[in-house]
Amino acid sequence: MTNYPDLKTPGLTHFSFQSNKAMFRTNRGVPVIAALSHASHLLHISKLLTADSTVSSDPDLHAYASQYLQELSKALIDDVVKVMDAPPDKPLM
Repeated sequence: MTNYPDLKTPGLTHFSFQSNKAMFRTNRGVPVIAALSHASHLLHISKLLTADSTVSSDPDLHAYASQYLQELSKALIDDVVKVMDAPPDKPLM
């Protein structure tokens, strides 16, 4: 059985694509618990932005910011999933 507190992100997930080229990538070596916690915070802020957009004078600005935070969150979660799905005998790092 894998000991999840010892797992760290492999830094293999690219995100924020422009013209089919990734602008950013997750960092390698972040404990999965920290990565998931950060993703949770980003999703919470995204939720607040979405709720606030209904009363905002510029809802598009809120929508773009929320979308970007969701993209960051997805990249973190995807990187964690990669390390958790890796066979124990072939670690990604």
